[in-house]
Amino acid sequence: MEVSVEFHRLFNQIEAGLWFAIALALAIWLRMRRPWRWLLPLSFGVFGVSDLIEAETGAWWEPWWLFVMKAACVLVFLLAFLDRRRQEKKNKNG
Repeated sequence: MEVSVEFHRLFNQIEAGLWFAIALALAIWLRMRRPWRWLLPLSFGVFGVSDLIEAETGAWWEPWWLFVMKAACVLVFLLAFLDRRRQEKKNKNG
């Protein structure tokens, strides 16, 4: 079963809205140390923008810089997650 272009576009627009909502929630309530306090919400916002671009291009890998944008955001997500885990272990162990 093939997915229509309209469905793909709508799905990406809804997904972008989700990322923007997460960015806003993190900007308001995030209790992480710097630079994550501002970098993580910014990355979720940029990820939302990348989904709006993807909705128009139809692919997450074209143009090439869209893939780089998404990969950079995912890298920030991963590094923030690992930093948070390291801080929790540090706090737990004293």
